Amino acid sequence: MPKENLSLPHRHFPGLPAKSPKLLRRLALGLSCLLLLAGCVLNANLADTPKTLKVATGADYPPFEFQAQNGELTGFDIDLIQAIGKATNFKIEFQSMPFDGIIPALQSRTVDAAICAMTITAERTKTISFSRPYFKAGIAIAIKTNNTTITSFDSLKNKTIAVQIGTTGAQKAKEIPGAKLRTYDSAPLALQALVNGNVDAAISDAPVTLYAIKQSNLKGIKIIDQLITEEFFGIPAPKNSPSLAAINKGLTAVLDNGTYTKIYQKWFNVQPPELPTTLPFLNSDNADIDTGGSTGRIVAALPNLLRGALITLQLTAFSLFLGAIAGSLIALARLSSYRPLSVLARVYIDFFRGTPLLVQIFMIYYGLPALVQELGLSFTLDRLPAAVMALSLNSAAYIAEIVRAGIQSIEPGQAEAAQSLGLGPVQTLQYIIFPQALRRMIPPLGNEFITLLKDTSLVAVIGFEDLFRRGQLIVAENYRTFEIYTAVALIYLALTLLSSQAFSWLERWMNPVKRQFK
Repeated sequence: MPKENLSLPHRHFPGLPAKSPKLLRRLALGLSCLLLLAGCVLNANLADTPKTLKVATGADYPPFEFQAQNGELTGFDIDLIQAIGKATNFKIEFQSMPFDGIIPALQSRTVDAAICAMTITAERTKTISFSRPYFKAGIAIAIKTNNTTITSFDSLKNKTIAVQIGTTGAQKAKEIPGAKLRTYDSAPLALQALVNGNVDAAISDAPVTLYAIKQSNLKGIKIIDQLITEEFFGIPAPKNSPSLAAINKGLTAVLDNGTYTKIYQKWFNVQPPELPTTLPFLNSDNADIDTGGSTGRIVAALPNLLRGALITLQLTAFSLFLGAIAGSLIALARLSSYRPLSVLARVYIDFFRGTPLLVQIFMIYYGLPALVQELGLSFTLDRLPAAVMALSLNSAAYIAEIVRAGIQSIEPGQAEAAQSLGLGPVQTLQYIIFPQALRRMIPPLGNEFITLLKDTSLVAVIGFEDLFRRGQLIVAENYRTFEIYTAVALIYLALTLLSSQAFSWLERWMNPVKRQFK
């Protein structure tokens, strides 16, 4: 008996033969060729696409790198790295950051390289790599034009000197006996401190100081005709970075084809000096030496950080005390029935709460002395009074609202009862309203103290050596970002926890109900 054919019949499509193996093979071959051609075109396009090189820069170091009026980065370094990128088919992507944050960024490989007028030193080569030298410079001393006592490096003894944090100028200034160093985040800020009379001299790279005197609005300063050091700038990159070879190749090409000379003449109007191809310690294997591990570094830095923590606490307490006095008076003015006084208090509160504290610090420390001196008056403002003034004025605006809310939270009937007993407005506020309102103000005042404690870190921008600034200075020397800033964060955490517990105890102590059942 023949078996039944259980297989499904072939589906027949009109216009296509039921069995066409040759046609299928041709279709498969054509599809393969099409995919192969598309892959070749894609690879060719990828080969022509420039690779992106993330480059860190300071953007506050004219004439090497700064922002033009249109907001674009410009300067000698910017033109040079773009020429190198063009020679090596790299697309340059700039990332602006503070100078003291560039080496940590390179260590963590957040960026591929940096262009920031960084001096090649043996200490720095332990943590990062450098290209061949691209600029010959020296450190110069800037003083006020009417200064006749400072004539050389040796005459800086026992003087107050402004330097940029993390620079070779800051390291050189440490060699001066009895010198008081004030560190700033950028060279222009250090020079502005000199103009304002906050320091006796400023140490910075000679080209930067000369450019600031000629192009910027920094009047009344001059450079001593003496270069302290002779040094060379290099392009830093992460240790053993694969991009360094391409950077060196591009830099060599730019030096050989005359592009470097054109860029140098554009910014300095002179012929560039001869540059060495390398430095004695540049190609040596300077391995980063581990001295005691992370715990050892934190322990070594702890005494310095704790001294900074004490300064932070003192600054916070003093600023809060002055802010509380001013805030209470502003709150009373805010509640006043005299309309102009109330409006004036509201304007003060809105201004200081509506503008960043960092801007207020800059306005008071840098702007206020410059404004007074423009009027022909001699006026300087030291770091401590400037920091206390900025923090107190800012804190007073917030405390004023806390005090106002506390006073208005007391039932109006109590004031009416006090008046019926013959108490005047001042006596009512002193004996009836304020004692009750103060208990309700303790929690928000505690929050304000903790906020102010952390906000004190902002005064580092004017060189005030609080806890955070001490950490920055230590990192600028040993480049151990994670360990040192971890220690700084833990100390801040301990201070805030202790402050929180102290205000919780004060809140319980001022509550008569809780004291009765304690």
